[in-house]
Amino acid sequence: MLTMDDLNQMDTQTLTDTLGSIFEHSSWIAEKSAALRPFSSLSDLHRKMTGIVKAADRETQLDVINKHPRLGTKKTMSSESIKEQQNAGLSKLEQQEYEEFLKLNEHYYDRFGFPFILAVKGKTKQDIHQALLERLENERESEFQQALIEIYRIARFRLADIITEKGETQMKRTMSYGKGNVFAYRTFLKPLTGVKQIPESSFTGRDNTVVGVDVTCEIGGDAFLPSFTDGDNTLVVATDSMKNFIQRHLASYEGTTTEGFLHYVAHRFLDTYSHMDTITLTGEDIPFEAMPAYEEKELTASRLVFRRSRNERSRSVLKAERSGNTITITEQYSEIMDLQLVKVSGNSFAGFIRDEYTTLPEDGNRPLFVYLNISWQYENTNDAYASDPARYVAAEQVRDLASTVFHELETPSIQHLIYHIGCRILARFPQLTDVSFQSQNHTWDTVVEEIPGSKGKVYTEPRPPFGFQRFTVTREDAEKEKQKTAKTAGSLKA
Repeated sequence: MLTMDDLNQMDTQTLTDTLGSIFEHSSWIAEKSAALRPFSSLSDLHRKMTGIVKAADRETQLDVINKHPRLGTKKTMSSESIKEQQNAGLSKLEQQEYEEFLKLNEHYYDRFGFPFILAVKGKTKQDIHQALLERLENERESEFQQALIEIYRIARFRLADIITEKGETQMKRTMSYGKGNVFAYRTFLKPLTGVKQIPESSFTGRDNTVVGVDVTCEIGGDAFLPSFTDGDNTLVVATDSMKNFIQRHLASYEGTTTEGFLHYVAHRFLDTYSHMDTITLTGEDIPFEAMPAYEEKELTASRLVFRRSRNERSRSVLKAERSGNTITITEQYSEIMDLQLVKVSGNSFAGFIRDEYTTLPEDGNRPLFVYLNISWQYENTNDAYASDPARYVAAEQVRDLASTVFHELETPSIQHLIYHIGCRILARFPQLTDVSFQSQNHTWDTVVEEIPGSKGKVYTEPRPPFGFQRFTVTREDAEKEKQKTAKTAGSLKA
């Protein structure tokens, strides 16, 4: 792999020989770019090379287009084109497929006067066939400009194959864009079965008859800088395309969980668009619950009718980045959000600092209403994708563990509550490294203190502001708690 320093120090002929194949059989573009040095980055080099083509007259641009081979042809082409078409499966066409591509390519050429061009990296022969059919419907000028755009994309891919940006000064800036609220629903996804059973939860799996997910996709990379600074959209993947990409890949996903789907989509994105450096995907589950059905004089769960749940929400977050040809998962976690739990007694809050600013009375037995966001991370991120369901931690189980600990514990504070919930989760699932909490205190204000003939009271919503807590329970915390419990049990036994 070459660096920008290597290119900047080459003589003109060496640079021309090195970059001569970036634009198919058009080494003059590389030769002209030598005069535009220094190149500050791969994106800068690409921008300068494409700028040469954009500044050329119409006849020259047409010549650049006509230098490209027809997709699916068996005629002689450059080694780069051979490799690109092989990776797309075009070198192994069945005779019938070859004849279909030949016929469509001839039709395209007859209609527009130049070959059909598509940056095929990351695409299948089915993708290419569909694009060819769709673009046959366009007007000539539209296709002329599209052909140039595809050539610019091909050039970017080819540059990335031979040049590394290692050692360059990276700009410290925020630069990303994406699409939010990408809703996708699928019926009859593969069921999630074989999860580890725990005493605190009746959860055994998901039938996945109806699956919904709300995805946010955010991508980044130096290749997108020209779209911000120069209004150059040559390498921009439209956010509408992102939406379609995510939704269509839900059809080809063969796993069972949202975590696995995000992992699958992230890799497919970075494989398809090699100029993307990073991707962050957030997927929020949209749960559906089976409604009751009366069949054969028995009340059972319907296999056809479901209602959308309106309870707490679970979601997954995955961040991936490209380093050379390697895709690395840099962050992955799952979480349950807005879990609202109330315990009507067995909760206290006393012993805190009292000074001239304190108006809150101590309470030895209060109702406690908490909002919980709970997230968890795996030691091995592959466990999150449920390839081995027994090592997958379901949001339903985390929910049930939280409510069980709340039920069992005499709660002196919310801080103490979330600590013990975290320790219990880590005790049940040793494959996790930590559990993090964001909690809020929404304990009700008392309206009626005593009701004759009843132990009940009347409450109302608390006035703002509300208290909150953030805390991460670690594996070390869980081990210490386990030792403490064992020591206490030993003392009682003695």
